[in-house]
Amino acid sequence: MTKITEEDKERVKLLQIITSSKHEFKKLSLEQLQRLQELVEKKDYSHDKKAHKSKVKLLSRINVRIYELTEGKGIWG
Repeated sequence: MTKITEEDKERVKLLQIITSSKHEFKKLSLEQLQRLQELVEKKDYSHDKKAHKSKVKLLSRINVRIYELTEGKGIWG
């Protein structure tokens, strides 16, 4: 049986926020996004191809959002 860590709980909590609504993702602060990125990157999904693909997709979305927050949205509209 796998032990659930505090990081697991934190990752799940942040993931629940962003999956509850399309708009919630944009409401996360830069700190929350960076923490979610860190937690998701640490989690190994290599045993599950579909989960790993979702991880890569989510990390891409997080990176775009961090860029928007740090560099401004003006470039893309």
